[in-house]
Amino acid sequence: MADFDLPRRLAAEALGTGLLVATVVGSGIMAETLTKDVALALLGNTLPTGAILVVLITILGPISGAHFNPAVTLVFTLKGDLPIREGVLYGAAQIAGGIAGTLAAHLMFALPLIDFSLKTRSGGPQWFAEGVAAFGLVATILAGIRFQRDAVPWLVGLYITAAYWFTASTSFANPAVAIARSLTNTFSGIRPADLPGFILAELSGAVIALLLMSWLLRTSRVADPIPQEAKL
Repeated sequence: MADFDLPRRLAAEALGTGLLVATVVGSGIMAETLTKDVALALLGNTLPTGAILVVLITILGPISGAHFNPAVTLVFTLKGDLPIREGVLYGAAQIAGGIAGTLAAHLMFALPLIDFSLKTRSGGPQWFAEGVAAFGLVATILAGIRFQRDAVPWLVGLYITAAYWFTASTSFANPAVAIARSLTNTFSGIRPADLPGFILAELSGAVIALLLMSWLLRTSRVADPIPQEAKL
């Protein structure tokens, strides 16, 4: 990241988030078009999302860190790895890129550019699921960086693929993606009115993961044994 200036890092964050959202929304539209089986449609939405995350993190990670997610950016800002100003700009780039991704998906499928979602995603279980989804994502990233940095693209892609199925919310785990998905009244949409609960849950889950993983991943320091000569 030190080799790339801020404008290029912001462009990478916007591009990555945009391609991620275009994949989520576009594959949802395609799945809904091809089948009326909801489970099969969800599978058709899941696999492209996990796959594109592996690609995007691999090719854009060396430029910007491949956050593509304000919750992840918040974590790295709180850790001190990213200045507050840059963290804010990362978040803005991610949101703008995500919105552009929805517009691109709509253009590809000849839909209105903006079509606010009517799909209800609200209530305690949904919010808790989003907290769990974001918690798991951040835990995966932090532990992956700590133990197997080269595997992070695969770890994140596989985690999101799994979380689509084990969370009641289908694992948005990303405020920028949630905002972008509120602009599409298709398979992957969410009502704009439901955004505050999702975003708060996602940010809370991410911060809780940071607190736990900061403790869990800290190496214990064992005091050096007292030299035999010092005991004489």
